[in-house]
Order: sequence, then C-alpha cells, then structure tokens
Amino acid sequence: DGINENVLADLTINGQPRKVLVNFDRNGFAYVLDRKTGELLKADAFVNVNWATGIDLKTGKPIENPEKRTSASKNTKDICPSAMGGKNQQPVAFSPRTNLIYVPTNNLCMDYEGVQVKYQAGQPYVGAIVVSKPGPGGNRGEFIAWDPKAGKKVWGIKEELSAWGGALATAGDVVFY
Repeated sequence: DGINENVLADLTINGQPRKVLVNFDRNGFAYVLDRKTGELLKADAFVNVNWATGIDLKTGKPIENPEKRTSASKNTKDICPSAMGGKNQQPVAFSPRTNLIYVPTNNLCMDYEGVQVKYQAGQPYVGAIVVSKPGPGGNRGEFIAWDPKAGKKVWGIKEELSAWGGALATAGDVVFY
C-alpha cells in the first residue's frame, strides 16, 4: 500500500528538462516519472533493499530476489526494508534551490513467517508473524538528502530510532525534521 506523497518538480534528467513526479515508496525505491507521459525515468533504492535487485524501467516491475519471497511454509529472514517500509507516512520536503529531496527514512529489516489465520472482527488480520529489527549499521532510521537527478543519497544523519517525523526545507537553505 503505497501511501506516500508525490513530489512535483521541474528537473533535468539525462540531459533533458522534465516535469517529473517523485515518489519514495515503502518498498525502498525512489521513483521518478515524467508527469506528462507517465514514463518511468528512474527507480533507485534510497534505503537498504534486498528483496529486489532493482526495478525494470520498461515494465516498472521489481526484479525480485527469490530468496526473499515469503510464503506460508517458511520463515523468510532478513527482508529489507521491513513491512514498515523504507519510508511510510512521514512527509518529505523538496527544495527548488538545492534540487534535493529531504527524506525521513526507516532502516528496518524483518523476518516474515506466513501463518494460517481465521478472521475475527476487531482483531488484527495480518496472516504473518513479522519481527522487525534494525537494518545494516544497527540504527533504525536516517534523515537523508536525496538527489533525484542522480538517484543517490547526498548526505544523511543516522538516527537510533526510525525517522517518523516530517521534513521542512526553507528558502534560507535550512532543513528541519
């Protein structure tokens, strides 16, 4: 369930000026689309991702890692990012002065074991035992500055806990989170 906001920006991508839409998905990939045509221009991991090796830019589909596929018959260990996502509902901020997007992220991985469940009204209905843990480096979050043109992190501030707050970029080149 991709619940994350879309950032609209005018950027030069691969040498061409483009009106783009940028989305940081829970799956750990930052998508850059041409907002007029819908063409997928870039899709780069903005957090540690091991459930897929990338996104096929022609189809938009993930290139899945079969070792991280879940099922009801096994406990799949160390899937990154976790079900909480590389980013969840916490809003990003874009600065047209720096052309960077400032992103509060989660550095969480999980073990996922599918289980048989029966629906009970008013009770959580996940169908799995999900155990989240800190990702690589041991921190649970990081506030990053992301270059959507290059598809890479420019800098980051590691946090002990997930960065669940929103971001704000000012015209005076100050960023809050």
